[in-house]
Amino acid sequence: MRYGSVLRQEVRSPGTTPLIGIYDMYSASVVARHYEGFFVSGFGFAASHYGLPDIGFIAWPDMVAFVERLRLAFPSHHLLVDIDDGYVDPEVACHVVQRLERIGASGVILEDQKRPRRCGHADGKQVLPLEEYLEKLDLVLKSRQDLVVVARTDATEEDEILRRAEALARTDADVVLVDGVRSIEWIKRIRRVIGDKPLLFNQIAGGKSPRLSLTELTELDCQVAIYSTPCLFAAHSAIDAALTDLKRADGRLPEFDPVEGIGVRRSTELLERNISRHHAAPAPDSLAVPVHEPAVA
Repeated sequence: MRYGSVLRQEVRSPGTTPLIGIYDMYSASVVARHYEGFFVSGFGFAASHYGLPDIGFIAWPDMVAFVERLRLAFPSHHLLVDIDDGYVDPEVACHVVQRLERIGASGVILEDQKRPRRCGHADGKQVLPLEEYLEKLDLVLKSRQDLVVVARTDATEEDEILRRAEALARTDADVVLVDGVRSIEWIKRIRRVIGDKPLLFNQIAGGKSPRLSLTELTELDCQVAIYSTPCLFAAHSAIDAALTDLKRADGRLPEFDPVEGIGVRRSTELLERNISRHHAAPAPDSLAVPVHEPAVA
Protein backbone atom coordinates (compact mmCIF):
# COMPACT_ATOMS: atom_id res chain seq x y z
CA MET A 1 0.00 0.00 0.00
CA ARG A 2 1.38 3.40 -0.98
CA TYR A 3 0.62 5.21 2.23
CA GLY A 4 2.11 8.49 1.05
CA SER A 5 -0.09 8.55 -2.05
CA VAL A 6 -3.18 7.82 0.03
CA LEU A 7 -2.45 10.73 2.38
CA ARG A 8 -1.44 12.99 -0.51
CA GLN A 9 -4.76 12.38 -2.24
CA GLU A 10 -6.61 13.01 1.03
CA VAL A 11 -4.76 16.32 1.47
CA ARG A 12 -5.71 17.38 -2.06
CA SER A 13 -9.38 16.48 -1.57
CA PRO A 14 -11.97 19.10 -0.52
CA GLY A 15 -12.06 20.12 3.12
CA THR A 16 -9.52 20.04 5.93
CA THR A 17 -8.04 16.68 6.92
CA PRO A 18 -7.78 16.22 10.72
CA LEU A 19 -4.88 14.21 12.14
CA ILE A 20 -5.13 13.49 15.87
CA GLY A 21 -2.06 13.47 18.07
CA ILE A 22 -1.45 10.18 19.84
CA TYR A 23 1.24 9.40 22.40
CA ASP A 24 1.13 5.62 22.87
CA MET A 25 -0.62 2.51 21.57
CA TYR A 26 -3.55 2.83 23.94
CA SER A 27 -4.35 6.42 22.97
CA ALA A 28 -4.08 5.38 19.30
CA SER A 29 -6.54 2.56 19.96
CA VAL A 30 -9.13 5.01 21.26
CA VAL A 31 -8.51 7.58 18.51
CA ALA A 32 -8.94 4.88 15.84
CA ARG A 33 -12.60 4.56 16.83
CA HIS A 34 -13.21 8.21 15.93
CA TYR A 35 -10.72 9.41 13.30
CA GLU A 36 -8.95 8.04 10.24
CA GLY A 37 -5.58 9.70 10.76
CA PHE A 38 -2.92 9.89 13.46
CA PHE A 39 -0.32 12.54 14.12
CA VAL A 40 2.63 10.95 15.92
CA SER A 41 3.32 13.93 18.15
CA GLY A 42 6.84 14.63 19.33
CA PHE A 43 5.43 16.41 22.39
CA GLY A 44 3.30 13.40 23.28
CA PHE A 45 6.00 10.83 22.57
CA ALA A 46 8.62 12.65 24.65
CA ALA A 47 6.13 12.87 27.52
CA SER A 48 4.97 9.25 27.27
CA HIS A 49 8.16 7.42 26.36
CA TYR A 50 10.64 9.39 28.46
CA GLY A 51 8.58 11.47 30.88
CA LEU A 52 10.43 14.51 29.56
CA PRO A 53 9.48 17.78 27.86
CA ASP A 54 9.63 18.30 24.10
CA ILE A 55 13.10 19.85 23.97
CA GLY A 56 15.07 17.33 21.92
CA PHE A 57 15.36 14.17 24.01
CA ILE A 58 13.82 11.80 21.44
CA ALA A 59 16.17 9.17 19.99
CA TRP A 60 15.23 8.23 16.44
CA PRO A 61 15.31 4.42 16.96
CA ASP A 62 12.64 4.82 19.64
CA MET A 63 10.40 6.79 17.29
CA VAL A 64 10.89 4.30 14.43
CA ALA A 65 10.04 1.38 16.72
CA PHE A 66 6.87 3.14 17.89
CA VAL A 67 5.70 3.83 14.34
CA GLU A 68 6.36 0.21 13.40
CA ARG A 69 4.07 -0.94 16.23
CA LEU A 70 1.43 1.56 15.16
CA ARG A 71 1.41 0.42 11.55
CA LEU A 72 1.09 -3.24 12.52
CA ALA A 73 -1.95 -2.51 14.69
CA PHE A 74 -3.50 0.11 12.37
CA PRO A 75 -2.80 -0.94 8.78
CA SER A 76 -5.15 1.56 7.13
CA HIS A 77 -4.79 4.78 9.12
CA HIS A 78 -2.80 7.82 8.04
CA LEU A 79 0.44 8.14 10.06
CA LEU A 80 2.07 11.58 9.94
CA VAL A 81 5.24 11.48 12.05
CA ASP A 82 6.97 14.39 13.77
CA ILE A 83 10.73 13.90 13.28
CA ASP A 84 11.69 17.27 14.80
CA ASP A 85 14.84 18.55 13.07
CA GLY A 86 15.63 15.14 11.59
CA TYR A 87 17.66 14.36 14.71
CA VAL A 88 20.20 17.05 13.85
CA ASP A 89 22.35 15.47 11.15
CA PRO A 90 21.06 15.55 7.53
CA GLU A 91 22.27 12.01 6.85
CA VAL A 92 20.46 10.76 9.95
CA ALA A 93 17.33 12.59 8.77
CA CYS A 94 17.48 10.78 5.43
CA HIS A 95 18.07 7.42 7.10
CA VAL A 96 15.10 7.93 9.44
CA VAL A 97 12.85 8.97 6.56
CA GLN A 98 13.76 5.87 4.58
CA ARG A 99 13.22 3.61 7.61
CA LEU A 100 9.85 5.20 8.35
CA GLU A 101 8.73 4.87 4.75
CA ARG A 102 9.67 1.18 4.66
CA ILE A 103 7.63 0.39 7.77
CA GLY A 104 4.57 2.21 6.45
CA ALA A 105 4.56 5.81 7.66
CA SER A 106 2.42 8.11 5.53
CA GLY A 107 4.46 11.26 6.00
CA VAL A 108 6.89 13.23 8.14
CA ILE A 109 7.25 16.79 9.40
CA LEU A 110 10.76 18.26 9.23
CA GLU A 111 11.37 21.55 11.08
CA ASP A 112 14.01 24.26 10.69
CA GLN A 113 14.84 24.65 14.38
CA LYS A 114 18.36 24.43 15.74
CA ARG A 115 19.31 22.92 19.07
CA PRO A 116 18.29 23.27 21.82
CA ARG A 117 14.88 22.84 20.15
CA ARG A 118 11.52 23.70 21.67
CA CYS A 119 7.85 22.83 21.22
CA GLY A 120 6.51 24.90 18.34
CA HIS A 121 4.25 26.85 20.70
CA ALA A 122 6.96 27.60 23.28
CA ASP A 123 9.08 30.71 23.65
CA GLY A 124 12.79 30.78 22.90
CA LYS A 125 12.79 28.97 19.54
CA GLN A 126 15.81 29.45 17.28
CA VAL A 127 16.00 28.55 13.61
CA LEU A 128 18.77 27.37 11.32
CA PRO A 129 19.96 29.63 8.52
CA LEU A 130 17.45 29.17 5.73
CA GLU A 131 19.94 27.78 3.21
CA GLU A 132 21.15 25.18 5.71
CA TYR A 133 17.61 23.99 6.32
CA LEU A 134 16.80 23.94 2.62
CA GLU A 135 19.83 21.74 1.97
CA LYS A 136 18.65 19.28 4.64
CA LEU A 137 15.10 19.38 3.28
CA ASP A 138 16.34 18.75 -0.26
CA LEU A 139 18.28 15.67 0.87
CA VAL A 140 15.20 14.34 2.67
CA LEU A 141 13.01 14.94 -0.38
CA LYS A 142 15.48 13.09 -2.60
CA SER A 143 15.65 10.16 -0.18
CA ARG A 144 11.90 9.51 -0.05
CA GLN A 145 9.96 7.62 -2.70
CA ASP A 146 6.28 8.15 -1.92
CA LEU A 147 6.31 9.60 1.59
CA VAL A 148 4.55 12.93 2.19
CA VAL A 149 6.99 15.55 3.49
CA VAL A 150 5.77 18.59 5.44
CA ALA A 151 8.26 21.46 5.51
CA ARG A 152 7.94 23.36 8.78
CA THR A 153 9.32 26.70 9.88
CA ASP A 154 9.46 27.89 13.47
CA ALA A 155 10.45 31.44 12.59
CA THR A 156 8.89 34.06 14.87
CA GLU A 157 9.86 37.37 13.25
CA GLU A 158 7.15 38.56 10.88
CA ASP A 159 9.29 39.22 7.82
CA GLU A 160 11.20 35.98 8.34
CA ILE A 161 7.99 33.94 8.64
CA LEU A 162 6.84 35.09 5.22
CA ARG A 163 10.29 34.76 3.64
CA ARG A 164 10.66 31.19 4.85
CA ALA A 165 7.09 30.16 4.05
CA GLU A 166 7.54 31.39 0.48
CA ALA A 167 10.87 29.56 0.18
CA LEU A 168 9.39 26.30 1.50
CA ALA A 169 6.51 26.55 -0.95
CA ARG A 170 9.01 26.64 -3.84
CA THR A 171 10.48 23.28 -2.84
CA ASP A 172 9.12 19.81 -3.66
CA ALA A 173 7.71 19.46 -0.14
CA ASP A 174 4.07 18.40 -0.23
CA VAL A 175 2.80 20.69 2.52
CA VAL A 176 3.96 23.82 4.40
CA LEU A 177 3.59 24.36 8.15
CA VAL A 178 4.27 27.61 9.99
CA ASP A 179 4.11 26.57 13.62
CA GLY A 180 2.84 28.83 16.37
CA VAL A 181 0.92 31.11 13.97
CA ARG A 182 -0.89 33.61 16.18
CA SER A 183 -3.96 34.82 14.32
CA ILE A 184 -6.39 34.26 11.50
CA GLU A 185 -4.91 37.26 9.71
CA TRP A 186 -1.51 35.59 9.76
CA ILE A 187 -2.95 32.39 8.34
CA LYS A 188 -4.29 34.48 5.46
CA ARG A 189 -0.92 36.17 4.92
CA ILE A 190 0.89 32.85 4.86
CA ARG A 191 -1.72 31.42 2.49
CA ARG A 192 -1.09 34.26 0.04
CA VAL A 193 2.70 33.80 -0.08
CA ILE A 194 2.69 30.00 -0.53
CA GLY A 195 0.40 30.02 -3.56
CA ASP A 196 -1.40 26.74 -4.18
CA LYS A 197 0.87 24.66 -1.92
CA PRO A 198 -1.18 22.80 0.73
CA LEU A 199 -1.07 24.41 4.18
CA LEU A 200 -1.06 22.64 7.55
CA PHE A 201 -2.33 24.25 10.75
CA ASN A 202 -1.31 23.04 14.22
CA GLN A 203 -3.38 23.85 17.26
CA ILE A 204 -2.60 22.83 20.82
CA ALA A 205 -4.40 23.56 24.08
CA GLY A 206 -2.75 26.53 25.76
CA GLY A 207 -0.68 27.22 22.65
CA LYS A 208 -0.18 30.39 20.65
CA SER A 209 -2.58 29.66 17.78
CA PRO A 210 -6.32 30.43 17.73
CA ARG A 211 -8.87 27.67 18.31
CA LEU A 212 -10.50 27.01 14.94
CA SER A 213 -13.02 24.48 13.68
CA LEU A 214 -12.45 22.34 10.60
CA THR A 215 -15.10 24.40 8.81
CA GLU A 216 -13.24 27.61 9.62
CA LEU A 217 -9.94 26.08 8.51
CA THR A 218 -11.48 24.97 5.22
CA GLU A 219 -12.67 28.53 4.66
CA LEU A 220 -9.09 29.69 5.31
CA ASP A 221 -7.83 27.18 2.70
CA CYS A 222 -5.91 25.03 5.18
CA GLN A 223 -5.76 21.49 3.86
CA VAL A 224 -4.53 19.73 7.02
CA ALA A 225 -5.07 20.25 10.76
CA ILE A 226 -3.00 18.46 13.37
CA TYR A 227 -4.11 18.26 16.98
CA SER A 228 -0.93 17.53 18.89
CA THR A 229 -2.02 16.85 22.45
CA PRO A 230 -5.78 16.34 23.05
CA CYS A 231 -5.28 12.73 24.15
CA LEU A 232 -2.27 13.44 26.35
CA PHE A 233 -3.90 16.34 28.16
CA ALA A 234 -7.23 14.50 28.52
CA ALA A 235 -5.42 11.52 30.04
CA HIS A 236 -3.53 13.81 32.42
CA SER A 237 -6.78 15.40 33.58
CA ALA A 238 -8.71 12.12 33.86
CA ILE A 239 -5.95 10.26 35.72
CA ASP A 240 -5.48 13.13 38.14
CA ALA A 241 -9.24 13.31 38.82
CA ALA A 242 -9.58 9.53 39.24
CA LEU A 243 -6.71 9.30 41.72
CA THR A 244 -7.95 12.31 43.66
CA ASP A 245 -11.33 10.57 44.02
CA LEU A 246 -9.62 7.29 45.00
CA LYS A 247 -7.65 9.04 47.73
CA ARG A 248 -10.78 10.75 49.07
CA ALA A 249 -12.56 7.36 49.16
CA ASP A 250 -9.77 5.85 51.29
CA GLY A 251 -8.72 3.59 48.41
CA ARG A 252 -12.15 2.16 47.63
CA LEU A 253 -12.78 1.95 43.88
CA PRO A 254 -15.92 3.76 42.70
CA GLU A 255 -19.00 1.73 41.89
CA PHE A 256 -18.61 0.27 38.41
CA ASP A 257 -21.22 0.87 35.69
CA PRO A 258 -21.11 -2.26 33.46
CA VAL A 259 -22.75 -0.41 30.56
CA GLU A 260 -20.93 2.93 30.47
CA GLY A 261 -17.84 2.23 32.55
CA ILE A 262 -14.42 1.34 31.17
CA GLY A 263 -13.29 -1.86 32.84
CA VAL A 264 -11.41 -5.04 32.08
CA ARG A 265 -13.80 -6.32 29.43
CA ARG A 266 -14.18 -3.14 27.35
CA SER A 267 -10.49 -2.37 27.57
CA THR A 268 -9.59 -5.87 26.40
CA GLU A 269 -12.09 -5.69 23.55
CA LEU A 270 -10.51 -2.44 22.40
CA LEU A 271 -7.00 -3.86 22.43
CA GLU A 272 -7.91 -7.16 20.78
CA ARG A 273 -8.67 -5.21 17.62
CA ASN A 274 -4.97 -4.37 17.32
CA ILE A 275 -3.77 -7.96 17.02
CA SER A 276 -2.29 -8.22 13.54
CA ARG A 277 -4.03 -11.48 12.64
CA HIS A 278 -7.37 -9.64 12.88
CA HIS A 279 -6.46 -7.39 9.96
CA ALA A 280 -6.76 -8.27 6.31
CA ALA A 281 -3.87 -6.92 4.27
CA PRO A 282 -4.91 -3.61 2.66
CA ALA A 283 -5.18 -3.56 -1.12
CA PRO A 284 -2.00 -2.09 -2.68
CA ASP A 285 -3.74 0.87 -4.30
CA SER A 286 -6.73 1.13 -1.97
CA LEU A 287 -7.74 4.65 -1.03
CA ALA A 288 -10.21 3.52 1.59
CA VAL A 289 -9.17 4.29 5.14
CA PRO A 290 -11.80 2.63 7.34
CA VAL A 291 -12.37 3.66 10.93
CA HIS A 292 -12.44 0.89 13.52
CA GLU A 293 -15.97 0.10 14.56
CA PRO A 294 -16.72 0.84 18.23
CA ALA A 295 -16.54 -2.13 20.55
CA VAL A 296 -19.86 -3.56 21.64
CA ALA A 297 -20.62 -2.59 25.22
